[in-house]
Amino acid sequence: MSSQLATRVDDVEAERFRETTRLLGTTPADAMRIFVSAFNAHRGFPFDVRLTEPTVEAFASEQEASDFSDRLALRMMRDAR
Repeated sequence: MSSQLATRVDDVEAERFRETTRLLGTTPADAMRIFVSAFNAHRGFPFDVRLTEPTVEAFASEQEASDFSDRLALRMMRDAR
């Protein structure tokens, strides 16, 4: 016995999925079967699922911070027009 699973995805994502499976020499249906099998074997996602910590770098100098602030303000003023 077998069950059918269905989902909806964006058209662009679906086409990328079809093309990638084709390039890998498999089918979308086989890729989904492989994913379900791996998901069940791992008792969850077969890859890390987490939010990454944002990378924040300090400015090297007060001048660099000031220049950044000036550029950002100018861009925001241009975008507001």
